[in-house]
Amino acid sequence: MARDPIPTWAFALVLVRFGRRILLVQERKHQQLWYLPAGRVEPGETLVDGAKRETLEESGIDVTLDGVVAIDHSPKADGTARLRVIFAGSPTFDTPPRSVPNEHSLGARWVTLEEMTRLPMRGVDAQAIATHVLGGGAIYPISILRAEHDPW
Repeated sequence: MARDPIPTWAFALVLVRFGRRILLVQERKHQQLWYLPAGRVEPGETLVDGAKRETLEESGIDVTLDGVVAIDHSPKADGTARLRVIFAGSPTFDTPPRSVPNEHSLGARWVTLEEMTRLPMRGVDAQAIATHVLGGGAIYPISILRAEHDPW
């Protein structure tokens, strides 16, 4: 007997590095706090494409994804689940972050870890992820993400 599918929301989050600086966006939502470029992956979109799109929309930075930092899966008591893939990336071009607000964010900027501690952040995970990556923590190949029917 087939089981009912579990409704799952997929999110992509990107830690973009430029030397020892990290790209942060000032969110339009979430009390206008600072965070890493992130957002929900749209229907029919891959996690990789969602990560690149969200980064470009929120920061104006075209990103090259260098790998996967972590995959978080959080089942909820209501029978749904949240899947979040955290990517590491670097800017594809030497373009400054967008400073003019748009529908996705109020702007973006490059910051050091020290500067990050002085900004009003949405949660502590962005700093923990940045510390992990800048400290040489593991980054896994993008190839660990695959579609179910991709050839081996």
